[in-house]
This record gives sequence, structure tokens and C-alpha cells, in this order.
Amino acid sequence: MQFISYLINGISLGSVYAIIALGYTMVYGIAKMLNFAHGDVIMVGGYMVFIFMVNLGLPAIVSIVLAMAVCTVLGIVIETVAYRPLRGAPSLAVLITAIGVSYLLQNLALLIWGSTPKSFTSVVNMEPLRLAGGQLVITGESIVTIGVCIVVMVGLSLFINRTRMGRAMLAVSEDKGAAQLMGVNVNGTIMLTFAIGSALAAVAGALLCSSYPMLLPTTGSMPGIKAFVAAVFGGIGSVPGAMLGGILLGIIETLSKAYISTQLSDAIVFSVLIIVLLVKPTGILGKKISEKV
Repeated sequence: MQFISYLINGISLGSVYAIIALGYTMVYGIAKMLNFAHGDVIMVGGYMVFIFMVNLGLPAIVSIVLAMAVCTVLGIVIETVAYRPLRGAPSLAVLITAIGVSYLLQNLALLIWGSTPKSFTSVVNMEPLRLAGGQLVITGESIVTIGVCIVVMVGLSLFINRTRMGRAMLAVSEDKGAAQLMGVNVNGTIMLTFAIGSALAAVAGALLCSSYPMLLPTTGSMPGIKAFVAAVFGGIGSVPGAMLGGILLGIIETLSKAYISTQLSDAIVFSVLIIVLLVKPTGILGKKISEKV
């Protein structure tokens, strides 16, 4: 029964990683760049929910929606100001810019909110589910996190495959030049991708801080890195791969902490990634793309 409890906790943690990884994988799949500032957008989302709930006394759902709006605007600003001027630049320049934006957001958070940890109030108001005579307890946060992950995954898949804008994203992902010749607004499509990824980051920030209720300007750093690992693990550029990679990563991390060592859990997670990439460099669901030279 204890193993099942660890497994559920791992799926819950992995669901948060999956939601974050979706932002990474969408941006990479469409804009072919790694947005390392994504983890700090999670942190901003957490602070926004904290302000709306604690300082303004708004309901949790309203606070999350407002935080999503703020992060959406932030994502659009980051894409427009920092990344769009570098659209044709070498990938190294874009990577350095992304790291610079990450440090900028962290230091702005330090200036605005300080380095004192904030005690985060959970956005989930659900009684835990008790099974097997109380031997198995599933927290409300775990139930909501897993449910939100499934809804986000299904909704995003339907949006990409069934809507006009989603098909435009697929076209830009395949070939920006050809998509533009067919009348697709490439800049607008990439901006929409950043907007969706940033909105999901706000949701992930609220769920992450609800499960681990301590808010700092560096809150999104390690989860952001692990979510990037999850995206690569599942196959970066693949939406189902991001979800699969996130959940598997969460399970591996939780079981490693429970049965091996808390100190070594991160090393085990990254070691598994290395092994997977050695065996299948494109990730679990990634596809190998052949280029004609």
C-alpha cells in the first residue's frame, strides 16, 4: 500500500512537471528555441496567485485566472522584446538571451518581493480521499493536479489538431518559410505559442506551490530544469512526449527518494535521462528527422 502511495505522489509531481514541460516543448517545436526563462514565469505565476489570494482576498479560481492573464502578457512581452529581434540569429545568441531574461526575472522578484520565503496558501480546498480503510490517503492537491494535467493535455491536443490556429502552429513547426508563403502569420503564431506556454506556467506555479507551500524568487528554477529534462526525456517537440516524460520523471524522483536516497534522487533522475538519450537520442516519443544536404 505504501508503494501505491509513493506512486500516486510521483504521478502528482510528474503532472506538474508535465504541465511545465508542455511550455518548453511547444516553444521548441514551433520556434526551435529553448526558453530557459520559462521556469521563472512559473515563479511569477506563483507570486501573482499569492498576491491575489492573500493580499487582495480573491477566491482561488479567480486568482489563478488573473495570474494566467498576467503571465500571458509577460510571455508575449518576453517574446516580442527579447526573442523576436533574434529570429534569424544563431542559436547561441538566443540561448544566452534566454538565460539573461531568466536572471532578470529572478532579480526583479528579489527587488519587489525580497528574499524572505512566503508561506503559500493552497489553492485546493478538497478533503483527502481515504481508501483501503484509511491506509491509502490521496491528498486533494494530488487529485486536482493529476486532473488538471489530463484536462490540459487533452485540451491542448484538440486545440493543435482541430483548430485553425493549431494547424498554423503545425505548419510553422514544419517550415516557417513555406507557412508564411501560404499566408500564415509566423510572428503571431509564435507569439500565441509563448502566450499559451506562459498561461500554463501560471497554472503549474499555483499547483506546485500548493503541494510545496514555500514561495521564493528561485521557486521555478529547479522545477523548470526538471521539466526541461522531462521534455527532452519524452521527446522535445512532442506534446504527448512532454506529458509522458513529466510523469515518468516524477515517479522516478519520488521512488528514488523513498527507496534509495533523498540526496541522490536528482542525480538518479539525470542519470536516467543520460541513459535514455544514449539509447534513443530523440527521446521516448521523439521522431528522427532526416535533412537533405
